[in-house]
Amino acid sequence: QVQLVESGGGLVQAGGSLRLSCAASGRTFSRYGLGWFRQAPGKEREFVASINWSGGITYYVDSVKGRFTISRDNAKNTVYLQMSSLKPEDTAVYYCAVEARGWASRNQREYDYWGQGTQVTVSS
Repeated sequence: QVQLVESGGGLVQAGGSLRLSCAASGRTFSRYGLGWFRQAPGKEREFVASINWSGGITYYVDSVKGRFTISRDNAKNTVYLQMSSLKPEDTAVYYCAVEARGWASRNQREYDYWGQGTQVTVSS
């Protein structure tokens, strides 16, 4: 069992930045693929970014390319999502997730463990 705890969410003005963190339990963090997803009010949860076990492969949804960066620190069992040039449409609950095979999957059905989510609100 892997437990994930997100932090770093909050209220920010459009154009601002936030860095989300997700700390994971367990000794095999370095083997995992990791992803960030988000769910806006009234919408389905969607893929945002992912990173494979080595950090050498990353994927982003088109709407955040060039603005968001996913990274990982295996020594700290933590994955990050650096968000810049935030827009009101980025407002959502953001979730991190673990993909136990180590892949940078964009399909949320392939993720095995999920955090509780952290709220990001971008005001215009």
